[in-house]
Amino acid sequence: MKIIYLDEYVAVCEKPSGTLSEGEGANSLITLLSSELSSRGERNTSVFPVHRLDKDTVGVTVYARSAAAAAALSAAITNGDFKKKYFAVRCGTPREGEGELCDLLYYDRSRGKSFVVDRERRGVKSARLKYRLLQSERGFSLVDVELFTGRTHQIRVQFASRGLPLAGDRRYGAPKTDVEKIALCAYSLTFPHPKSGEVLNFTVDAPKTLPWTFFDKMLDNNV
Repeated sequence: MKIIYLDEYVAVCEKPSGTLSEGEGANSLITLLSSELSSRGERNTSVFPVHRLDKDTVGVTVYARSAAAAAALSAAITNGDFKKKYFAVRCGTPREGEGELCDLLYYDRSRGKSFVVDRERRGVKSARLKYRLLQSERGFSLVDVELFTGRTHQIRVQFASRGLPLAGDRRYGAPKTDVEKIALCAYSLTFPHPKSGEVLNFTVDAPKTLPWTFFDKMLDNNV
């Protein structure tokens, strides 16, 4: 876990794979972040989650450092002023170079999976994203994704439902390859500061592991 930006209102950090965005425990980012703040001599070590990344997703995330800051960031999410962009590597190469995906998703808690469904009912939520193909290489395709809704496993299930699961994502149908971790990176986060209103933007690099290394030059030019 690496802190990218810190003030008395927010803590922006880089989330490693295998950590939880919420909850307690040794692999919780909240625990890791609070411990780091304590080691820096910060009096206030409390942090409040306002959005989440899947356990195996890497990338930039923000935590509020007060209830008031959390409320302001949550309002920014509701108002559409909280913008998240991802790099994803999919198995397969589609003919379409870009597009917008709109689906109805249902998250089955007992199975720990989301599903695209064809009608609205209790527990079903709309999901929307747009993507742009950046490069295809060795049977994989690198895409830049802008997320408009934050549903559980949204990017993973929306692409998988179209026969393009993310590399390494066995839960959603990715074939077994040398890729060990889900190829999804939250590389950009933009939001208004909860106190000043200044629009802040933070970016991080994609991992330097397979299959990301197939696209090193393209990633260097797009971050």
